[in-house]
Amino acid sequence: MYYPPTTGDGGTTGSRMAKYIMRRLVGLIPTLLLLLFLVVVLIDLIPGDIVDLMLAERTGSNDETARAALEEQLGLTQPLPIRYVEYTSRALRGDLGASLWTQRPVTELIAGRAWASIEIGLLSILLGSVSGVMIGAVSAVRQDGWLDYVLRSVSILGISVPTFAIATAVVVLPAIWWGTAPSLRYVGFSEAPWAHIKIIMLPAVVLAIGLSATVMRLTRTTMLEVLRQDYIRTAHAKGVAEQSVVFRHALKNAMIPVVTVLGLQVAFLIGGSVIVESVFAIPGVGRLLLSAISNRDYPIVQGVVLVIGVFVMVTNLLVDVSYAWLDPRIRYS
Repeated sequence: MYYPPTTGDGGTTGSRMAKYIMRRLVGLIPTLLLLLFLVVVLIDLIPGDIVDLMLAERTGSNDETARAALEEQLGLTQPLPIRYVEYTSRALRGDLGASLWTQRPVTELIAGRAWASIEIGLLSILLGSVSGVMIGAVSAVRQDGWLDYVLRSVSILGISVPTFAIATAVVVLPAIWWGTAPSLRYVGFSEAPWAHIKIIMLPAVVLAIGLSATVMRLTRTTMLEVLRQDYIRTAHAKGVAEQSVVFRHALKNAMIPVVTVLGLQVAFLIGGSVIVESVFAIPGVGRLLLSAISNRDYPIVQGVVLVIGVFVMVTNLLVDVSYAWLDPRIRYS
């Protein structure tokens, strides 16, 4: 008969983890409310005035009466606490408002741009994490060898060069050297699958370079610590194959700090996607945010920042939950 594993106080591991996840979700509520407050305050922090832009667009003048009427229409005359309560109540119902220029719902605009950003983000995380872990493990096993020095030098270069510089070089240098440049015309997967993959691959690789270099450095450091542990020496003494010792025993135990950094790097990838999507003309959420900031389209800026913030919060929750799979000794109490 099968008995589910317990955590030492009578509860099963599954029930303990479920309770832990519920506590974490409840703990995210204050963070979400603070995020909503910052999103509302964001309107007052954006330089420039949407009212001036809209008056110039509609009437070509800046009449005080028209200005006051437009401010009243946009709700900019209300006190900050009232704006916060109203925006929070609408956001919790899934209503992020409408664009000031096109009057289209913000949720619709974000949903229409989200898939391209998700594709680039997932592909960059996959490429960056897998390559970083594998290169870091090889560098640790070949410590102080010529391969180790080469890999460390390349990783330092990857960390040092900014994302926008790499993206610009990928577009500009081939045109200078070979008279050709990557296609910057976005096409959907349903229109031309292979062309779509080629367009998505370049920005994903650009974002993955910095992530891979960071993961490589951390993987190498943690692997060197794990390889010096007694149980690794015991495995070698018992005649366990080198490949099994490295990948089955050492690498898995070295992954917890790496997974933690991956969770934190998600926020940096989102920031980098704003630049990369602009350079490669990808119609994603990052490009939508940049355009909204330029046009002072407050509801779109608020909605994108809120969605990104929630995504980062959920990602870090998933990172915490993954610790139990990586190290069964971890108990959630």
